[in-house]
Amino acid sequence: MKQLTAKQVEELLIDENESLNMIDVREDEEVASGMIPAAKHIPLGSIESRMDELDKTKEYIMVCRSGGRSGQAAQFLESQGFNVINMTGGMMSWEGPTE
Repeated sequence: MKQLTAKQVEELLIDENESLNMIDVREDEEVASGMIPAAKHIPLGSIESRMDELDKTKEYIMVCRSGGRSGQAAQFLESQGFNVINMTGGMMSWEGPTE
């Protein structure tokens, strides 16, 4: 499984002209305290039932609070043929903007 640090993801957001495909797998109450603006919210427990919302031709960066749940989501999606990267350190390491 590919991994990037929160800092590397923040740099990609600044450097990339196109937006990154990010999925935040935290629960609703966690996301309410702030989320990376580019991210789409799909709680970990809903990943399997909402896979049809994702495109296998795109790369997705998975985000959670500390990197554990996003790692689980990344492993699952990778096993289903998706191209995914886990953001290590999660939102606890994120220093960029939130909404």
